[in-house]
Amino acid sequence: MPAKPKWAQLADHIRSRIESGEWAPGDKLPSTAELKQEHGVSQTVVRQAILVLQMQGLVEGVHGVGVFVAERADS
Repeated sequence: MPAKPKWAQLADHIRSRIESGEWAPGDKLPSTAELKQEHGVSQTVVRQAILVLQMQGLVEGVHGVGVFVAERADS
């Protein structure tokens, strides 16, 4: 079985931090540059991971401001 793509690994990591409560609704995620450096990946990998999480409704991007943990519908 092929290894999971880096963007999927990063999305899983961010998702687990959100689901564990480490990052609460309204919290700002680290910048693209910080995520790139922390995980040793490219900007494209970070953008793809964030895009997937946005489509899943876990995070929301605010143009020019950053990416934030979305409010949960069940809370």
